[in-house]
Amino acid sequence: MGIRDLVYRLYERRLETSLSDKPIPRHVGVMCDGNRRWARSAGHSDVSKGHRKGADKIFELLQWCKQSGVEVVTLWLLSTDNLSRPKKELDPLLKIIEDTVNGLIDEGWHVNPMGALDLLPDQTARTLKHAAEVTAHNPGLQDHASKGTTIEQLAEVLDVEHIAEHLYTAGQPDPDLVIRTSGEQRLGGFLLWQSTHSEFYFCDAYWPAFRKVDFLRALRSYSERNRRFGA
Repeated sequence: MGIRDLVYRLYERRLETSLSDKPIPRHVGVMCDGNRRWARSAGHSDVSKGHRKGADKIFELLQWCKQSGVEVVTLWLLSTDNLSRPKKELDPLLKIIEDTVNGLIDEGWHVNPMGALDLLPDQTARTLKHAAEVTAHNPGLQDHASKGTTIEQLAEVLDVEHIAEHLYTAGQPDPDLVIRTSGEQRLGGFLLWQSTHSEFYFCDAYWPAFRKVDFLRALRSYSERNRRFGA
């Protein structure tokens, strides 16, 4: 072990110790951004190498979360906008997502894929729905339409709690902390409703280069904030 590795380990332990008596987020959302930029910065012409490296990082992250006491992790791996990417890039990315989901199942993680799965190619959609099992069938607000409820009647009963019950994340706590890597400071379309009261942490590292100390810094930042929830 070199001096740099030793210093890194010591700093990592110091961060872990500093968090021992601090509040830890129950639910962490992570926007895994920067895979393609990492690949290019590493000299790879094939950006799928970045996606593969980023997929490997997911398994590390889950172990860090487990060690820290985080109960729920939501990862943003693909947006509908990404589906317009060239086929030569999109096909390997979808295969990597499929492999990652199967790997999570093999490791015994509870997997609940969310989003418009039917917009995905058949093989990818089947893989995700298989992983989700019964949690794949969220009825949505169409329940009321099927019962003959008019839009005026729906407006009378529709409230914050009612909407939350019909989101992709129904049954899960809202994210306490949302982390985005690669230096970008925006949410895009990630958990917009659910993150109303979330704390945000933006990290400059590209996702494949995200380290445990970066994760621990995010937890430290969260623990130092005074969460008032608008009160």
